[in-house]
Amino acid sequence: MTLGQRQEDWGGCAAVDKLRMNSPTLDTLSPPYYSKIAMSKPESVDPKRLKITNDAATEATLIGFRCRQCGASVFGPATFCQACTSFDLEPADLGRAGTLYSYTIVRIPPAGWPGPVPYILGQVQLPAGPQVLAEIIDCAPSELTIGMPLNLAIQTVAPPATPNPSETQPPPKLVYKWRPSPLNQPP
Repeated sequence: MTLGQRQEDWGGCAAVDKLRMNSPTLDTLSPPYYSKIAMSKPESVDPKRLKITNDAATEATLIGFRCRQCGASVFGPATFCQACTSFDLEPADLGRAGTLYSYTIVRIPPAGWPGPVPYILGQVQLPAGPQVLAEIIDCAPSELTIGMPLNLAIQTVAPPATPNPSETQPPPKLVYKWRPSPLNQPP
């Protein structure tokens, strides 16, 4: 499905094309840039929230903190518990699944948005308690239902190239998104 087709299906938002940033994804890059970054191992766009869990950088999990006093969990970095204000926190693996709590269709993206528009921005409730906001992919808006199970999806995004092609390029970044869980699989 092309961007134009997606815009027609969503009511036509041709004006948003002008707002798109031209940040490449790995599948659209050409040498010499691609050849230099292809040798670099992808890195988490935010290591305080997304932990890569295998050497191939194809799997990841969301991370945060859990309060030792009350058991509440926080997505990402935290200094104290948001529920009881205790400073007694421990690192926590928050998993790779959740349920759709809320969503919106973004037709005018924030400055620097590298992806297609419009897109779905979902608020996902994790089993441990926190909610995580990220793009929902591989799903039409008409297929979304509150409470549906979603799985963590990671995608590789190429950072902007340095001005000098002979310099070592920055490694590609892994970003977290959500996609519907396959049928008959609980989150």
